[in-house]
Amino acid sequence: METAGRHTADLSLNTDIVQKLLVDFIRDETHNAGFTKGVVGLSGGIDSTVSAFLAAKALGAENVLGVLMPYKLSHESSRSDAERVARQLGIKTELVDITPMVDAYLQSRNGIDNVRSGNVMARQRMIVLYDFSSRENALVIGTSNKTELFLGYGTLFGDMACAINPLGDLYKTQVWQLAEALGVPQNLIDKKPSADLWEGQTDEGEFGFTYKKADHLLYSMIDGRRSITELKEMGFEPELIERVRQMIVKSQFKRRLPLIAKVSNRTVNIDFRYPRDWGI
Repeated sequence: METAGRHTADLSLNTDIVQKLLVDFIRDETHNAGFTKGVVGLSGGIDSTVSAFLAAKALGAENVLGVLMPYKLSHESSRSDAERVARQLGIKTELVDITPMVDAYLQSRNGIDNVRSGNVMARQRMIVLYDFSSRENALVIGTSNKTELFLGYGTLFGDMACAINPLGDLYKTQVWQLAEALGVPQNLIDKKPSADLWEGQTDEGEFGFTYKKADHLLYSMIDGRRSITELKEMGFEPELIERVRQMIVKSQFKRRLPLIAKVSNRTVNIDFRYPRDWGI
């Protein structure tokens, strides 16, 4: 229920139904593309953990590879948490230290800031994942949630890249709900969300607001199609509404395929965009 001056949104999941939908999605879309295996970048965070849990259920633990890709500044607990998840699921893992690859580029640049460095790390990790996907003949399974996608909190062709994404229609608070239902270790559920790109970095610290607050606003704004006036009447702060709205608008380019200049009758992703499988 929602009342004027107060904002609440029902973000609760029927986790049994959602779990079945997502497991079927991974299995069906992987097989429809002609694959039987999946590759997941295991960061030790909640999103990659939930994706790994779902992939193991969908494809079988023996068909899932978890890839750990620490950088020299990565927190030690990230690796230990990822390894714990892999042991619990019984999936294979490989460790690739991306430090030499990333530093080879960073040291050739002058004055590169944290954001640019983080983008380099994210894209280097995706280079590794897609190389492994080629070696394993497996699909890269994504880990970006709905909150991140709307706020643009991800690196284009980095952590946002994947073949299929089981979490993209779940807000962050819903990912936590699903994690509990799946039996994810409690310390991962309780851990502060972080891309682990530099020391002390947290998602919510960068946002300036919590995932819970963001999710309630996004749900009302996007799913509920509430107007700005209605959102204010519901009790959302005008500054937060405008900040989130601007984040959505400015990150639209990250949520679409590259635009192709149209010069013919049938243009890829404009006229030729059939949502169908070709019987591979």
